[in-house]
Amino acid sequence: MWRTNLKVFVLAVLVVGFYTMVAHIIPQLESEVPEALDLSGDTSPEALAAAGERVYNGAGGCTACHGLGTRAPNVLTDHAGEGAIGARCGGREPGKDCKAYLWESLTIPGEYLVAGFENIMPDMRRQLPEDQIWALVAFLQAQGGEVTVTGADLQSASTAPTATTALSATTDPRQLLQENACLGCHAIDGAGPPLGPSFDGVGTRLTADGIRRSILDPAAEVASGYEQFAELMPKTFGQQLTAQQLEAIVQFLAARK
Repeated sequence: MWRTNLKVFVLAVLVVGFYTMVAHIIPQLESEVPEALDLSGDTSPEALAAAGERVYNGAGGCTACHGLGTRAPNVLTDHAGEGAIGARCGGREPGKDCKAYLWESLTIPGEYLVAGFENIMPDMRRQLPEDQIWALVAFLQAQGGEVTVTGADLQSASTAPTATTALSATTDPRQLLQENACLGCHAIDGAGPPLGPSFDGVGTRLTADGIRRSILDPAAEVASGYEQFAELMPKTFGQQLTAQQLEAIVQFLAARK
């Protein structure tokens, strides 16, 4: 009996040691987030919109989908003759004003889908604190509309429970690909958009190290034929994924020969 217990103990130590080693050797990218916001009631609309613009172009990863008009509606320019997002957000969903609609779109994106687009956007609370999401709402409102986000919204966010903002605990690679909107760009099982290299056969094109590097630093090596989309892939997966989650994705993709 003691031999069996010893074997179980040794195996547990080896497994923990392996994942600890992985966590240390996988480079974690520097987070692209704006400076801390002033959570006072005096925060100006201009300051909120400016902070939101930095989130939009940085840690939010918004430029990866919004702007092409293929995977997600344009938000900074016209869409369907309705103007930029700040001009159309108030009439998008019945019963919701612009601020409520934008907040819902960023945190419960599947609640209302614009006709012609799929539900590929992740809950932004998985990668951004709520005050930065409010700043992003302010920036989007400023695109053709009036900023109604206030310092009170930010203050409320700073005291709200954080349980809903936790990263997903799953290590199922397919679920992780879906949750992190990877399938909004990469085809798998012969289906999906061709905006990034297909996941089918990726294991024959890249080693596990190459796949890991492409996830953590997508600009390091761009696949031939996809240069025009080089800047669209988010650079925040080093913060969004745990070491175990990253490794689950890497091994899953490396096995797709």
